[in-house]
Amino acid sequence: MTALEFRDVSFRYGEDGAFAIENLNFSVEEGEFVAVLGHNGSGKSTLARLADGLLTADRGEISVFGEPITEKTLQSVRKKVGIVFQNPDNQTVASIVEDDVAFGAENIGLPREEIGARIAFALGAVGMEEYRTAMVSRLSGGQKQRIAIAGVLALRPKLMILDESTAMLDPRGRREIVDVVRRLNEREGVTVLMITHFMEEAMLASRAVVMNRGEIVMRGAPAEIFRRHEELLTYNLALPRIGEICKRLQAGGLPVSDTLDADALAEEIAKCVS
Repeated sequence: MTALEFRDVSFRYGEDGAFAIENLNFSVEEGEFVAVLGHNGSGKSTLARLADGLLTADRGEISVFGEPITEKTLQSVRKKVGIVFQNPDNQTVASIVEDDVAFGAENIGLPREEIGARIAFALGAVGMEEYRTAMVSRLSGGQKQRIAIAGVLALRPKLMILDESTAMLDPRGRREIVDVVRRLNEREGVTVLMITHFMEEAMLASRAVVMNRGEIVMRGAPAEIFRRHEELLTYNLALPRIGEICKRLQAGGLPVSDTLDADALAEEIAKCVS
């Protein structure tokens, strides 16, 4: 089943502004992990907000699991879609972890026993069970973002959207969050749409698209897009350092594969020189 579909969608901020999204056609199938890449201003965050109904398209139609997003269906759609934003502090509503995770579930009127079960499930899914009674303010950035994800998971969404959710984290924190998201996709079957400008994150998705000026300019498996590195540069998307090392080794005559995994690259280099 199609989890998310954009059909000829256009949107602009203000009546006289340029279109942030124009004539966009895009879809995500149920169970997929799709990455949306793009530089600042490319339209990727606008896409995320349109998908959750936080913005209303000027033209075209957006459907979530076959249900068009309209004023009448907005409440129903938001039970199926959860969105995690860039700054976890902006999503914190309670001082204690379990209260913060429970907030959304309480707001939709779930029974107390069900809320307790969902808190346990959500914290277990993100590996934060031992922090259930901790103060949110004392957590690291990566831990806070895990709690933000847990709060969304407690609502049991079928589609999770991460809008630059790792942008404010250090490399270790980014790896932690992406590992959590990948595990949710693989083990819990959650459909994932990850908005990012980090190529190493996109490589973990099953499919990726690149946006530029409100349009999708590249589509395909992450490895395929990665190989088109010169084209990526035209859209202001630079390869991570490990990717640049691969290209330099290849240019120097060493037949290594494109990879963003340092250990895998080291193994290939060892094979080439042995």
